[in-house]
Amino acid sequence: MTKIKVLRLDHRRVRDARITTHVCLTARAFGASEVILTGDKDIKLMENVTDVKERWGGDFQVGYREKWQNVLKEWKKNGGEIVHLTMYGEPVQDAISTIKNSNEDKLVVVGGSRVPSQVYQDADWNISVTTQPHSEVSALALFLHMYYEGEEMVKEFKGGKLKVVPKSHGKKIIKK
Repeated sequence: MTKIKVLRLDHRRVRDARITTHVCLTARAFGASEVILTGDKDIKLMENVTDVKERWGGDFQVGYREKWQNVLKEWKKNGGEIVHLTMYGEPVQDAISTIKNSNEDKLVVVGGSRVPSQVYQDADWNISVTTQPHSEVSALALFLHMYYEGEEMVKEFKGGKLKVVPKSHGKKIIKK
């Protein structure tokens, strides 16, 4: 089965901690197997995301690489494909079937500060999730939702200590 990993460009520890955490949580919940952070090394953020995985289950990793350029180069060298989420790309609804029909592992790139032109050049697909400014978190969620055709909504996360029981009112959490 094709794996999807997410590359978070240019994390800034002071400015981006909350949004990068949300990128990680969204990637995990919507079916990605790993987030690779570049930019500032943020051990606390990585520990917090790992703690969520340990409490809620699943096979998910968060890692750090100093240089995003090396990640892209190695990914391509190993036969993987790169999907860059941007408001300037091909509409996701036009490209999703082509992306899904390829059996190669995917690296989904989400920006931080200004995205270097090399990312656009190295990407197999530059994909827009609307052509309007919005969050990399929402772009990632919508892309993964379309990629997995909604199957991620019923995904079971094995090994967790907590599980939500869906209810129309109130909340119920089972401790395993």
